[in-house]
Amino acid sequence: QVQLVESGGGLVQAGESLRLSCAVSGLTFSALDMGWFRRAPGKEREFAATISRSGGSTSYSDSVKGRFTISRDIAKNTVFLQMNGLKPEDTAVYYCAVKYYWVAAYAYWGQGTQVTVSS
Repeated sequence: QVQLVESGGGLVQAGESLRLSCAVSGLTFSALDMGWFRRAPGKEREFAATISRSGGSTSYSDSVKGRFTISRDIAKNTVFLQMNGLKPEDTAVYYCAVKYYWVAAYAYWGQGTQVTVSS
C-alpha cells in the first residue's frame, strides 16, 4: 500500500521557519523523483520544489528560490522542505508528491499539511 504522510505544518509569524517532512512507504524510494507543491486559498496548485531520485538535481519556483530547500533521506524514506524567511504569501496547503523517474507525471500525492504565515 502506497502512503505519503506529511507533517510539520503549522502557524508561524513572518520571517520564521518551518520544516515539512513526507514519509513514503510502499514504493521503491531510490527510484523516485519527489516534489513539494502548494495550493493557496483561492488559487491553483503550484509547483514549489523538486528533487531527483539521486538527490543531485533540485529545482525551485521563483517565489521560493533562496528561501526553501528540498532534501531527501534515503535511510528514512523521507523528503523534506526546509522553509526559511516565511512570508504571508507562503500560506497554503503543502503537498508532497512522488513519481518513478521514468514517468512524466506525479502519480502519488500526500494528504497535505497546512502552513499559515501571519504578518
